[in-house]
This record gives sequence, structure tokens and C-alpha cells, in this order.
Amino acid sequence: MKKIALLASGSGSNVENIVRYFHSNKELVFFVLSNKKEAYVHERAKKLNLPAYTIDKTGFENGEALQFLLDEHTDFIVLAGFLLKIPENILHVYSGKIINIHPALLPKYGGKGMYGHHVHEAVVAAKETESGITIHYVNEHYDEGQIIFQAKCEVLPADSAEEVARKVHLLEYRYFPEVIEQIVLHK
Repeated sequence: MKKIALLASGSGSNVENIVRYFHSNKELVFFVLSNKKEAYVHERAKKLNLPAYTIDKTGFENGEALQFLLDEHTDFIVLAGFLLKIPENILHVYSGKIINIHPALLPKYGGKGMYGHHVHEAVVAAKETESGITIHYVNEHYDEGQIIFQAKCEVLPADSAEEVARKVHLLEYRYFPEVIEQIVLHK
């Protein structure tokens, strides 16, 4: 049995999608970790009967509480809308076992501050003709880890940032659980 930490800072829609995808798989056990106690991901975790924890930004930066919690519960870490940088001690211990999903085709529109609507607004402002998702391993730099998978969607001239977000979310919901399955169950 493998224990997976699902890290999220916001609503947790990807967390819910992942857990539902694996609902009949008894090889995986999930728990939720957030840096915000008011994040809606905690409500989703409650509805899904998942343990959920909060470690604030200071606790993440310090790394000791995070390390303790992960040591107790984790074989693999999935960032699903998580906005904080992972501390180096965690990157070292879980090298090759931390993945992230980014709502753009990296290396474009990545880095600190490029998340959610900020990414989609930048894509529309640049008049890009395509966007998509990138699933990658996490390293010490925001959105610069080795790319595992990308999927694209068309961006039409009339598309708003909200429409691009809708298209990108469809890709996230379709592919993220499949990629997790390939990496976690076959590693």
C-alpha cells in the first residue's frame, strides 16, 4: 500500500478528482495537506473521508513539522494547486517522488506568481494560440523540474481567460490522475 500526500492551497477540485479516480484502488491511501486552514480543500477532504492537516507558511518554510507529518504518512507527494515552495530538506528526502501540475505549457508562463488566473490572463494577453497543462517533477525552482507530461488545448482569439481556464481544467481532470497512476503504481 502506498501513502500519497495531496497538497493544495485552495478549493481542492483536483484533489477531489484524483481521489474519485482512485476510489476503488486499495493500493493507495490519501491524505490532504494545506497551508491554509480556511481552504475549501478541507471541506472536500471531509466529504471524501480523508484525513486533512494544515501547516502554515512558517511551518512549511521551517520544514520540521512538515517532515514529521510526511515521515508518518507518505510515500509520494502530489501538488494539486499548492502555492508554496517545497523546502529543500523535503526535496532531498522525496527526490523523484514529488509531482506538480501547472496550468500552462512550461517553460512558458511558469515561475513564482504564475498560478491560476494569472497564467490564463497572461496566455490571453500574449495572444497565444494554445495553452494546456504540464505535469512535472518538483525541484528547488518553481516550475522548472523535469517535465513528465503535457497536453494542449486550442486558444481562440475570442477566448477570455475564464474560457482558457475552463479548457485547461478539463485537461487537468482528464490527465492528472492517469499520470499519477502511471508514476505511483509503476515506480
